[in-house]
Amino acid sequence: MKGEAPPQLTYFYFRNPQHKNFSRRVKTHFAFSFRCFEWQPKSVVPVKEELPLPLPVPLLAARASSSPGVPALPPPRLCRQFWKSGDYVVAQRNPDTDALGGRNRLRINPKFLHSNATSHKWAFGAIAELLDNAIDEVNTGATFVRVDEFTNPRDGNPSLLIQDDGGGMDPEGLRRCMSFGFSDKQSDAFIGQYGNGFKTSTMRLGADVIVFTQNQNNWVPTRSIGLLSYTFLMETGCDDVLVPTVDYQYDPTTASYTQMLRHDQKLFSSNLAILLKWSPFASEAELLKQFDDIGEHGTKIIVFNLWFNDDGDMELDFNSDEKDILITGSHKKVKTNKAEKIATQSYVSTRLRYSLRAYTSVLYLHIPDNFRIVLRGHDVESHNVINDLMYPECVLYKPQIAGLAELSAITTIGFVKGAPDIDVQGFNVYHKNRLIAPFWKVANNSYGKGRGVVGILEANFIKPTHDKQDFEKSVLYQRLENRLKEMTYEYWDLHCHRIGYDNKKLPKASRALYRANQMNAGSSPPSAPRQLLAADIPTSRSAVPTFMNPVLRQKQMGLKRNFDALGSKTDSADQDGVPSDVSQRRRFNEYRTLTLENDKLRGECLQYEESAKQLALKEQKLRSQIAEERKKYDQLLQELRSLDVKTEK
Repeated sequence: MKGEAPPQLTYFYFRNPQHKNFSRRVKTHFAFSFRCFEWQPKSVVPVKEELPLPLPVPLLAARASSSPGVPALPPPRLCRQFWKSGDYVVAQRNPDTDALGGRNRLRINPKFLHSNATSHKWAFGAIAELLDNAIDEVNTGATFVRVDEFTNPRDGNPSLLIQDDGGGMDPEGLRRCMSFGFSDKQSDAFIGQYGNGFKTSTMRLGADVIVFTQNQNNWVPTRSIGLLSYTFLMETGCDDVLVPTVDYQYDPTTASYTQMLRHDQKLFSSNLAILLKWSPFASEAELLKQFDDIGEHGTKIIVFNLWFNDDGDMELDFNSDEKDILITGSHKKVKTNKAEKIATQSYVSTRLRYSLRAYTSVLYLHIPDNFRIVLRGHDVESHNVINDLMYPECVLYKPQIAGLAELSAITTIGFVKGAPDIDVQGFNVYHKNRLIAPFWKVANNSYGKGRGVVGILEANFIKPTHDKQDFEKSVLYQRLENRLKEMTYEYWDLHCHRIGYDNKKLPKASRALYRANQMNAGSSPPSAPRQLLAADIPTSRSAVPTFMNPVLRQKQMGLKRNFDALGSKTDSADQDGVPSDVSQRRRFNEYRTLTLENDKLRGECLQYEESAKQLALKEQKLRSQIAEERKKYDQLLQELRSLDVKTEK
């Protein structure tokens, strides 16, 4: 109603009474700035109820116009282009900022939501953050994560839906999720660890996000709904981040969910009113209906009011491909008849820049068993780049870290299928199973050295940045970059003749034989070596890549130089026409390959054994819980039977 006073809301603040250096007076007034309605843990002290919600701008303008000499404040308009939406106008300062001790309370301006989200330069990087949260829920029994389009019932505009069937969050967990810096995840067991990914990712994708979560912790099912809305904060001119939340708990007597009052009915009604006004759902029944497809536990995230690009088009494209989500304007292929350009445009290294399906197919090195990533109703097929390599080798890299246990990383390197026609090169570097640097191009040579060389490794010894799209530029990072560059050149020098290049580091007889073989086979390079030559680095006859350490590689490079000086030696050749020293190197490499492969398999077996022990403990715990609940059920059943209940006729 016009002229109606806004609802009175109670605010709660985080306090830090444990800080030893704070005086008693500072303890009384210090508070964490991010405020969530109804959040009242033990360390939270309610502020006086006289503090109102910042008035909506129309009411402020009406009051200002009635006061002489006070100009009316124009209503703020939210720009739909993300990189231009950071301008923020505060309609009214919160009254408690000028109160006694108010300056000692830390605050977060709503503009921080936008500036914090600018850490994501890429929309798919923001979506990957939300997928990481779903992957982490595998520890609580999650079996899928669904990414799809959701139509906003208020305006019909497309929104982004991300849903999983993990453990969900209890009311306290939801408030931690929507606050800054809280994270219960252990860095060794989870992908996420900073407690900031949800806020940065959702605010990077759209102006508003609503979360529905259902949880059964402590055998008391709860439902919680929270709204983080940049639009709401802008339109009301808030000078602090406010997050309305409501909770419901299961009532066994009525077999339904009832309102869970964490403070009082007035506060619950105020939060619900804000949710119904600023979310896509206009009634409480519509809100609760969103839990119908969640099941007994899980979380549903809906990001609406999605951002536009600089051309005024929605950044995420749901229309061009019904089975995919694309980056608008980035998927236009160049029309060409050249086979190499067509192959390059079709390869995953190019498609992942604009196709969410292509990006998620390589996002995780190993997708957990019995877990599915469902994009627009269709499962995402995992793409292992190792299967795309020709003449693969495995190189063991051990970074030197002072004061820490010895670490190692096995890099699989080879020519991508289609090389040299396909112009692709670089390393896919993973961290804790998550792709951080896709096709990291460490070697840049205008004359083509390194063309077609692709590698894959998991580098857990360097730390990724907060957006998980790059690594921190530490000393270890620089060492890894230099080693990968050397690795590229070494592999190129040893194998470039296999794909048609004239390798000047080979003996003259070997180069002549390779040129003759290529002329006989045509212009296309052979798919497999015809004969093991004196200067060839032996490749295992099986599909298992050959493991090469740097010391052995240097010895082989020295042997090649000896062959160049002495010419091709055939006097000491074995029965297959292969020199004896090369045959010995081949046998040694095969032995080295089997040894490293055995160590790798043994390590995997130890991991599986540890997982089996953890699952056995979990099973034992669940069985004991089931036994306790069954015992309680029997007791309640006996009490029910002992009651003298008369049946009315």
